[in-house]
Amino acid sequence: MTTLVLLRHGQSQWNLEDRFTGWVDVDLSAAGEAEARRGGELIAAAGLEFDRAYASVLTRAIRTADLALAAAGQLWIPLEKSWRLNERHYGGLTGLNKTETAARHGAEQVMIWRRSYDVAPPPLAPGGPFDFSRDRRYAGVQAPATETLKSTLERVRPYWDGAIAPRLAAGERLLIAAHGNSLRAIVKLLFGVSDAAIPGVEIPTGNPLVIELDQAQRPVASRYLDAARAQPLPAA
Repeated sequence: MTTLVLLRHGQSQWNLEDRFTGWVDVDLSAAGEAEARRGGELIAAAGLEFDRAYASVLTRAIRTADLALAAAGQLWIPLEKSWRLNERHYGGLTGLNKTETAARHGAEQVMIWRRSYDVAPPPLAPGGPFDFSRDRRYAGVQAPATETLKSTLERVRPYWDGAIAPRLAAGERLLIAAHGNSLRAIVKLLFGVSDAAIPGVEIPTGNPLVIELDQAQRPVASRYLDAARAQPLPAA
């Protein structure tokens, strides 16, 4: 067996302000930094060691990886970054306050945009402050104008298949520090969660999810290190 740990970043500044963030490069809040350190302390207490780590190209995920690995005494391991592990793109909702958006469009419609598997928010208009086509970290990438959880999974999958799965097959122990939706996509891939059920799978922030995989990369066991903040998991 080999071990994969998924770690969702902690509170960001825009989480604190109740805003849709998506691809916007917002840093962790002080509370989010504490969550990341706590995640690393839990990893150290569990005796988990890694050969390599992965993160998105967004600061809140990168700093979560760095803070957790530092707390676990493993900051020295290689950290690879990919835009394919980014949070879901929230399209025209990007930057908006969630409560105000619900008041304007209705809570039911906003929940459909946020949590359905294949319904996208309105697209982001080009040329605005959140036009990621001008961000050099996405050079050569066709930045989306909006995304669903389904399309998030579709852009995560090639990176999983090409970069992460071969490392697991070689027996490497891996940490992935990323976002609620990109990690939910990985959980769907690994556990075969149905389209209908995956929107209900919640991954707590700053709580390492440990997944033991067999040689065929099938989950044989999974657990959260902070049991008090655990959420229900798909059957391994």
